[in-house]
Amino acid sequence: MNIQTHVKERAEEQSTAMTPEQQAAIRMLANDLHRLNHAIMKAVDAGVSVELVRSARHHGGDGHWGDLMIPVIVTNRVQ
Repeated sequence: MNIQTHVKERAEEQSTAMTPEQQAAIRMLANDLHRLNHAIMKAVDAGVSVELVRSARHHGGDGHWGDLMIPVIVTNRVQ
């Protein structure tokens, strides 16, 4: 199964009015999210359910913020 999440394309579209430093940070985030999405799909295919939940919000001090996430994993044990 090859699911296209288009994280990189979305990030690039949204980063056109950003500084080069901001664009680099967004590219890194998009790459990491792409890997995370694939890891989630592998976990689901291995038989667990994965939910991402905001654990905290990081504030940069200048009005910018980002959600910090933790996974909640559910598995049905096979006896």
